[in-house]
Amino acid sequence: MTPRTTRESIISLEGHITGLKRDVSNIKNNDLLHIHQDMDKLGGKIDKIYWVLLATVGAVALQLFNTFIT
Repeated sequence: MTPRTTRESIISLEGHITGLKRDVSNIKNNDLLHIHQDMDKLGGKIDKIYWVLLATVGAVALQLFNTFIT
């Protein structure tokens, strides 16, 4: 439907702006929140993998040091 008067055009634009505001609010409150939570979970997993890898390298280094001493 095409607006015929200036008033109808303004009302139509206000409706579009309201819809855009609602969409942006939905993205902020739902999508970005889930992404943030998923990244926090992923960060914890990466930290665990890092510490396991560091402990493994340390254990191998101690074994090599032990074989060179004896």
